[in-house]
Amino acid sequence: MMFNPPDNATGLYFHIPYCKRACHYCNFHFSTSLQSKSDMVDAIIREMDMTRGKRNRIITSIYFGGGTPSILLRKELRNLMEAVRKQFQILPGAETTYEANPDDMNEETLPFWREQGINRLSIGIQSFRDEDLGWMNRSHSVAQAIKGIALARKVGFSNFSVDLIYGIPGMDDDAWRANLEKAIALEVPHVSAYALTVEPRTALSAMIEKGGRPPVDPGLQARQFLITMELLEQAGYEHYEISSFAKPGMRSRHNSSYWNGIPYFGFGPGAHSFDGHSRYWNISNNSGYISSINQGIIPYDKEDLSETQTLNEYIMTSLRTMEGLDISRVRTQWGEEKAETLLRESGKHAKQGRLTLCDHTIILTREGKLFADGIAADLFFTDPGGKMA
Repeated sequence: MMFNPPDNATGLYFHIPYCKRACHYCNFHFSTSLQSKSDMVDAIIREMDMTRGKRNRIITSIYFGGGTPSILLRKELRNLMEAVRKQFQILPGAETTYEANPDDMNEETLPFWREQGINRLSIGIQSFRDEDLGWMNRSHSVAQAIKGIALARKVGFSNFSVDLIYGIPGMDDDAWRANLEKAIALEVPHVSAYALTVEPRTALSAMIEKGGRPPVDPGLQARQFLITMELLEQAGYEHYEISSFAKPGMRSRHNSSYWNGIPYFGFGPGAHSFDGHSRYWNISNNSGYISSINQGIIPYDKEDLSETQTLNEYIMTSLRTMEGLDISRVRTQWGEEKAETLLRESGKHAKQGRLTLCDHTIILTREGKLFADGIAADLFFTDPGGKMA
């Protein structure tokens, strides 16, 4: 069942840019030096206070990402949550997600998180095989992951997700099936499954360039994505977004808001915000962010979206969801000509069996999901100046 937010809904995102160690594949903004962590929390609270003029929306979801939010001390999380409750109008029962690593989940932290209003966890397991965790330079073990899930349930977390990564060199199809079957056996309500991506300027990228790690095999990743869809759908999960699988009623409200174009506020270095017309993003520099905030200045860049860019973003995000792209919405919001062009251009992909058109909704087939980004790009429109928006 989908959550239907009110018209004035918005979400909050907090970027906590600290980790115990650097995973080899990660390109998110973070630091393994924790010296500025307390000052960072104070700066994030100040940034919230500096945006008090934007309080006319109801908070339906809160998300702590990073980095590793579960690395926060008790007083740091308590101060953040107190500031959120003081400064925002929060919908009763709002989804509040906390990204956590298994090695931070124990008999003391989990109950405290619940006391602070956290009601959903996103657990960074990545694999149920220790050899994969070592390959990725993760800080936890499989035993800690399994224990963490059991403890989370014991203290009352019924809503949680686990992250898993497929397409890892050395993890064959049978090993990936075993990973998924472990998640299914543990009755995990939500699975986020991602293909291993080699991002520039990461340790993994450097290792591959020097021959210390084998390159990613696109064929392996495609097979394992198909395995993911088959096994999880057979186990009763809705494949409601390309990387997201949920038992009925357990979709992520916060991430669904992103895909549905609902505005959100982002706080912290590297955090992004969206007001429905423009995108904003803070600088990805911890000391620079703290220094600027302490001077009363939010250090951000801004992009005003054109009508064409807004349409292209809708094409990209809607095609990733099981509900698909609504031609009627395109017709109403962007005009008859754009709607007819989308219908016409999608025809060739329909003939290839990569999408279907049902009740004026374009939905990717299972095979089409392998080519989601390429299909979306093929359907993009160009701005009047001739540039792809």
